[in-house]
Amino acid sequence: MNRSQAHQEALSIAQQAVSILAKWVGIVPAIDPFAPRTKAVDVVSKLLGWPATIEQSGSEDLIKPLRVLFDAVNLSDRSDSDRPIQNYWPASYLKDREVYPPVPYPQTDRAAIATLKEPIREAIAALTAEDWQNFSLLLLILEKFGSHVSFGADDNVSLIDFTRTTAAVAAALADHPDASQLSLVNGDLSGIQTFIYTISSDGALKSLRARSFYLELVTTEVVEQLIEVLDVPRTNVIYAGGGNLYILASGSNPEEINVKISQVRSRFNHWLRKMFQGKIFLALGYVTFPTEAIASAEFAQYWEKATKQLARQKLQKFNSQLSDVLEIKHAYDPCRVCHRDDLPSLKPLNKNEPDSSLACWTCRTMFDLGSKLFEVQAIARSKKSNIKGAIDRINFGGTYYYLFETIQKARKVVENASYFLINDWAIEDYRQTNSNLMLLGNYGCRIQDEEENNQETFIHSRRMADVSQGIKRFACLRMDVDRLGQIFAKGLGKDQTLPRLAGLSRQMSYFFKVYLNSLAANRSQNLPVNTQCLSTGDRQNLLFIYAGGDDLFITGSWNEIVEFSFDIYQAFRAYTGYNKDITLSGGISIHTPKFPLYLAASHSGEAEHSAKGNGRDSLGLFGQVFKWYEWLGSDLLKSTSSEIQDYLKQEAIPELFGIFPLVKKLHDQKIELSYARSFIRNLLNTANLQDQLIKEFEDRHDQKTQYPNTVNNIRYDIRCYLHLPRIAYTLTRLPKEIRDRDEFKPVRTSLKNPRNSPYFKAIATWLELLNRNA
Repeated sequence: MNRSQAHQEALSIAQQAVSILAKWVGIVPAIDPFAPRTKAVDVVSKLLGWPATIEQSGSEDLIKPLRVLFDAVNLSDRSDSDRPIQNYWPASYLKDREVYPPVPYPQTDRAAIATLKEPIREAIAALTAEDWQNFSLLLLILEKFGSHVSFGADDNVSLIDFTRTTAAVAAALADHPDASQLSLVNGDLSGIQTFIYTISSDGALKSLRARSFYLELVTTEVVEQLIEVLDVPRTNVIYAGGGNLYILASGSNPEEINVKISQVRSRFNHWLRKMFQGKIFLALGYVTFPTEAIASAEFAQYWEKATKQLARQKLQKFNSQLSDVLEIKHAYDPCRVCHRDDLPSLKPLNKNEPDSSLACWTCRTMFDLGSKLFEVQAIARSKKSNIKGAIDRINFGGTYYYLFETIQKARKVVENASYFLINDWAIEDYRQTNSNLMLLGNYGCRIQDEEENNQETFIHSRRMADVSQGIKRFACLRMDVDRLGQIFAKGLGKDQTLPRLAGLSRQMSYFFKVYLNSLAANRSQNLPVNTQCLSTGDRQNLLFIYAGGDDLFITGSWNEIVEFSFDIYQAFRAYTGYNKDITLSGGISIHTPKFPLYLAASHSGEAEHSAKGNGRDSLGLFGQVFKWYEWLGSDLLKSTSSEIQDYLKQEAIPELFGIFPLVKKLHDQKIELSYARSFIRNLLNTANLQDQLIKEFEDRHDQKTQYPNTVNNIRYDIRCYLHLPRIAYTLTRLPKEIRDRDEFKPVRTSLKNPRNSPYFKAIATWLELLNRNA
């Protein structure tokens, strides 16, 4: 395929899309990108419904408010009457220099998108003839202004997603417009968790964050090499993040594609094995599919096939390098951070502390990088190895990524490079070609570290614990989207087309890579309406280790992490239109400042795994696992049922149901400390007694008894009713002036309601940690 022709086809589609916006806001485009016509664009117009002329694109009703695509996701075969209320994205755009853009929550009213016309008019009117040839700039304009408006017949496909996928197909067909098939190249970087989490040392937070960032760049470099050998523009990258990637390419010569991606895979895995002792492996493959499938639900079958076909490669890692893998090698003292033992030279991890843990070159590099990441706003990719003036340099087997504070400095120091701008939507920054937007979930609280000569650095676990409320601990939070694979494989049903799949992945990535930053930095401005909060102020003592396509790993002060998990869940549910089939599960672990971070990560991962095992849509916290509606105390009658709640269906619904409402009410009572501690201790003792008696009962009864319902009923009798006398006693121990308060009455009656009895341990543990001071 002729590279320039493929890129020209994609540029032409981008020019057409910006021209469509120009006409919508009353500007005559400086060029006519619809002429001359190419056969590839003709094919795409018929396949996807892209307009063939500027006249066809100019109808006022073709640009409309954008319906929320999440509403169309259905994994439970709901009838139309049970489908969610139809939502629309608000009329918003990404503003220049806005580091933390506000979260755009869906609304039921159609957005008044005419408010977007003036900023669009200003942006397009300023374009020069040279700008109209700048592919990166045009895509940035479309992403800024076309993410929340629809274009064409389908009003749940955004202008940017329609443009990108149309350009991708046109580029893939550039050399063979009549091709009967296309190909979908996909990759999976496995071993990420092993690389990131299995480290133990002082300064582990810095190293973890750097390792996460490093792997983002590894995925970026794989993509860069693939689009170079496949000769496709960046629009053909349908998705890249979290170690996974999908790229649309020509299918006219599968053998040639196989050779090209095999070369990339072999070259990369040779470097990965040398660099990381085989912990990380790149699986790369492709599938071909009929060209016409790109516009139908049939495409989802090939997306799923592409994902599954990499499994065999991952079971045969480095099989092409067996002789090298099996070669006898010298063993040396293991690195105290990552434990590898194949490198002879170990030096102190922190060069400012001679008694710091001895570490290998890779770990020392990651530690140093972790101290500098908060300064990085731009990255330059170059083949030159001797460029000076960057914050740092990362070598990916002969390709170098230079890190800079600003894009202006990057361009001044590194010429003729590809540039990546982190969460930067300023049009001016893209006026030079080869500038690309890079999304990154990268919020991190900054502190003046006394142990580092008062240098500014990211918050560490000791400071997280010091500034926490109550007990001095830090916490780890891990969360991810439930059933994401099913959502992409079949969630959209007959609408499972390429433009919509691209839209789903983009909107999901924006939540984790953009809007979570905003939620952490500016909490009060970014919470949805009616959010339940234990505290009302901002809580920013957080550090993102990773926040990607559908999951996250975040550390922070324990109480802020707990609250942040509730914020994230409520924000995510609002962002996805409260679709019952799109949920999150998470796990939190709480630790002393010196607790090894790799173990903390493991513990939070186990808590997350337990949440997944609870039927998903759950949180593991304080050694307990409950559905989110039980933690948050949502309306019980509208929530998913559980066995114990079915057992209690004859009981009245308490005024305060669930963990959070009771914790908040008790926390707000401002009970004198000595009484509060006694009350919490008695509540915790009651919960422990319940657990003990249930265990003793279960030890005496075989779970396979022929009367399982009887066994369950006795277990629930113990759980729900045995506590009542102890709770009554505990309440009487409080001073009369507290018991008789009007605001305390709901607490008193709700604690004695058996529907709340499963939650005593979580309630008491939460309150105890908030009231302890060591």
